[in-house]
Amino acid sequence: MIASAYYLSPDEYLRLEVEAAVKHEYIDGEVYAMAGASEAHVTIAGNLFALIRNHVRGTGCRVYISDMKARIDARNRFYYPDVMVTCDLRDQEALEYKRFPKLVVEVLSKPTEAFDRGDKFIDYQLLESLEEYVLVNTRCQRVECFRRNEAGLWVLQSYTPEAKEFTLQSIDFTDTFVALYEDVAFERDAD
Repeated sequence: MIASAYYLSPDEYLRLEVEAAVKHEYIDGEVYAMAGASEAHVTIAGNLFALIRNHVRGTGCRVYISDMKARIDARNRFYYPDVMVTCDLRDQEALEYKRFPKLVVEVLSKPTEAFDRGDKFIDYQLLESLEEYVLVNTRCQRVECFRRNEAGLWVLQSYTPEAKEFTLQSIDFTDTFVALYEDVAFERDAD
């Protein structure tokens, strides 16, 4: 990610982002160009979007793929999650971003994995509506679900192919690793 050299207000960012050829995430006045995604990344995100879209159809919930921003007012941030679900009617007010997601999914890529696991997750935790933060691996079949419990603590549950299925509790959804990773050519670590 490459940062801008000057400060932008959230309104300036939103105005410029509409016309930008490249998507940018916004962190406290600075914008960061997003790198392109690998084939595995795009395939996994697309598979999950399709599975969740069919699941939430008719429930009042909406699922979004990587072109919709999540706004984190408490930290002055805008991120583009790979998949996001919101069931909050207030999210129908803004067309450029959503502020009340209950589920955020990031498909991991080597250049952004540390950020997705670290600072980005810390920022997402400030969304009171967020019930589940999910990381999906592109180098092997692995799904990590961080869930907010009744005490407000984030608890990790990992799924591997031995379980055959994974569950997204926030939207009462269960599906198979076969469906999630359909047509995926796994990324290899460069030595």
